[in-house]
Amino acid sequence: MTESDEHVSVTVRVPAKVNVQLAVGPARLDGFHDLANVFLAVGLYDEVTAAPAEKLRITCEGPDAGLVPLDRTNLAARAAEALAERYGRTPDVHLHITKDIPVAGGMAGGSADGAAALVACDALWGTGASRDVLLEICAELGSDVPFSLVGGAALGTGRGERLTALEVGGTFHWVFATAARGLSTPAVFREFDRLGEGVDIPAPVASRPVLDALAKGDAAALAVAVSNDLQPAALSLFPELADTLAAGRAAGALTGLVSGSGPTTAFLAADANAAAEIAAVLRASGTCASARVAEAPAAGAGAAGATAVAGPLPAGPTLEG
Repeated sequence: MTESDEHVSVTVRVPAKVNVQLAVGPARLDGFHDLANVFLAVGLYDEVTAAPAEKLRITCEGPDAGLVPLDRTNLAARAAEALAERYGRTPDVHLHITKDIPVAGGMAGGSADGAAALVACDALWGTGASRDVLLEICAELGSDVPFSLVGGAALGTGRGERLTALEVGGTFHWVFATAARGLSTPAVFREFDRLGEGVDIPAPVASRPVLDALAKGDAAALAVAVSNDLQPAALSLFPELADTLAAGRAAGALTGLVSGSGPTTAFLAADANAAAEIAAVLRASGTCASARVAEAPAAGAGAAGATAVAGPLPAGPTLEG
């Protein structure tokens, strides 16, 4: 590493997601579930900065940064290791995560960081990975990671990793209410399985009304069509979310639902002014920790691009072994 290398870094911005449809099939033999997962990327962002280092290390700042693992369970670290292994190099990189996506909130913040780290390391190391290779590595990292790379809107099938891009005909205005604690995605799926014992769960199929509403940019039609098969399980584990959903709907939201596995709740608004009003009511309601407005769709990590900047990154732990 040369002296000039020490002052080069690459920063990639990556969006959160909301699921406007999450249809879940029965548990497979491998423990996963087949999904019909309609992703919509929304304008709440994390940033991941990659810089040369002697060994792999992770640092993090921002809301709930203390909840983010700084070891190899972090998908950003795993992404760097996977790319390095693919191209026969060591993952000697410092990854600094600037968090703004809720942690353990059902908005794919960890997956987003994995996708952003992959793009940032590819740019920093000059590995020149193709889009297909990046998506292949994303799929190995986790079910939501490929969409974090792609952004926009997409239908995810399989366990969510097989993506088909979807047309979006306009801008959708959302309010996201965060909770005081998180929910574990595996725990929510286990509760889904428990609640579904003895029930004939159909194979998941994409909703034509959801796809049509997205293509037309029709918020009112989308509000009628959204669905989340994990919502009953999330509410079973976190009953207080029902109060947040009721507060948002009473404030004028076109609809409200749990985002993914939760516990963040998502409210679709008619326009930007309505979204601001709904967020203000939710903040004052005492039913949530915070409420944020965001527009959709948003570009993914790959489309957002990478920017070289100068300056050192904060010190952080080195991952050994």
